[in-house]
Amino acid sequence: MKSLGGMKFAEMVQMGAHHLYQNAAYVDSLNVFPVPDGDTGTNMNLSMTSGAKETEVQAQEHIGKTAQGLAKGLLMGARGNSGVILSQLFRGFGKAIEKDAEIDAIGFADAFQAGVDTAYKAVMKPVEGTILTVAREAAAKAVEVAQDEDDIIVVMEALVAEAKASLARTPEQLPVLKEVGVVDSGGQGLLFVYEGFLASLKGEPLPQKNESSLDDLINAEHHRVQDFMNTEDIEFGYCTEIMVRFESDKEPFDEEQFRQELNPMGDSLLVISDDEIAKVHIHSETPGAVLAAGQKYGSLIKIKVDNMREQHSAIVGEAPVATVPKVEKHPYAVVTIAMGEGVANLLRSIGASYVIEGGQTMNPSTEDIVKAVKEIGAERVVILPNNKNIIMAAEQAVELLDIEAAVVPTKTIPQGMAAILAFNPEVSVEENQASMVDSFAHVKTGQVTFAVRDTSIDGVEIRKDEFMALAEGKIILSTPTMMEAAQTVATSLVDEDAEIVTVIYGEDATADEAAQLAAFIEENYPDAEVEVVEGKQALYPFILSVE
Repeated sequence: MKSLGGMKFAEMVQMGAHHLYQNAAYVDSLNVFPVPDGDTGTNMNLSMTSGAKETEVQAQEHIGKTAQGLAKGLLMGARGNSGVILSQLFRGFGKAIEKDAEIDAIGFADAFQAGVDTAYKAVMKPVEGTILTVAREAAAKAVEVAQDEDDIIVVMEALVAEAKASLARTPEQLPVLKEVGVVDSGGQGLLFVYEGFLASLKGEPLPQKNESSLDDLINAEHHRVQDFMNTEDIEFGYCTEIMVRFESDKEPFDEEQFRQELNPMGDSLLVISDDEIAKVHIHSETPGAVLAAGQKYGSLIKIKVDNMREQHSAIVGEAPVATVPKVEKHPYAVVTIAMGEGVANLLRSIGASYVIEGGQTMNPSTEDIVKAVKEIGAERVVILPNNKNIIMAAEQAVELLDIEAAVVPTKTIPQGMAAILAFNPEVSVEENQASMVDSFAHVKTGQVTFAVRDTSIDGVEIRKDEFMALAEGKIILSTPTMMEAAQTVATSLVDEDAEIVTVIYGEDATADEAAQLAAFIEENYPDAEVEVVEGKQALYPFILSVE
């Protein structure tokens, strides 16, 4: 193949997106930390799907214009750091060929290199051993091969081969990958896209996905929901999927009894089991309760929780449903992101203008953030991501807004709380950004969640299904007891200088357990004022803020 036009490129995009979609769960499983929010595959899949949809709309023989469609769709649909980097790769790709009706092998390779250059510029501190490395080394190989080879398929084969080799090297470049025994998840996702491109160019089918009948049932159920419901009509908002491996020391499994137990928790319930494993799909407002029900029978070997309202909005092209039914207009706004009704209410009570529903396992897209700002009629806005994996999407949203806007790079809910309290509507966006960043410098964050696999990180031996204590993002303990994990977090973060400790308890903790933790802190640190808030967040029984 000596030249590539827009319609063939559109086919490549569709196949690349489909290959990533088929393998998104596998990419999710490569998350370094054994927490139940490994969402790289989910984010890349939703981002690429958005790009593929826009490519389909814009597809024409002119490859430059078709590539602009991909870039636009990816830009608006980008979720998480991996999704933003993917969007930047193809933003640069599209920019390099925007005036070309068709491209040859050199133009094809150079476009990949332009994408790499754009992506590296978008990341403030590029880290090697990641998706960036895989993209860079693969593009460099394509450019090298294109100097002597005019067949685009041969160039793409070389790019894919180098991407595979580069991905295999990522554990040597990033020690934490080697410690955990995985390759980089973002690089793996990019490789799936590239493999789809190559299969399309060669006219070959994609490798068959190892599908179970449950996958087909889930897809059918989701099509039913998407076709016949409006987003605001979705009663149970979290699409929850788990896989349970039975264990002899747990309760004996009875499929019908399990189904009856789960049925009151939501709708669209599907349960399939054999002698070793049960697979579950349900739409629920309390995914934590679903996980707890599964754990009675064994180990959770797969967990996936998605925000159905946001996904449905993206699929049918609706605006995302606001957290508050009627949105008040705010000329000077603080827009933030949070998971859990109680957490959202807390942030609104201390000054947030708009809370986008999202966080772990469900990062909002660039477009979600842009729409939220526009919905409240903001003329000036400060955006608080409250999650390190949402910061890049927020920064990308700022670039798309035509108003004064800035990101305050909060990585946790406690940091967001401190930043909101420091907001001053009488000063400029830049001044607020500076003061809000300063405000959370001394705020410490603790979390309790559970492990989704056995591993060892920083000398801590972690067992699947145990509770993990995280202090400032670092795993300090893995224990079968939730309260031991919570008390360990408190002991690690609270000291004689602590003035206020806020205990935010989620779906998997009770009010009594929260009170016990508060009493423990008060007894050991009598000078600290302790506040307890019902956050209703999934997956994290406790979040602690220490000021």
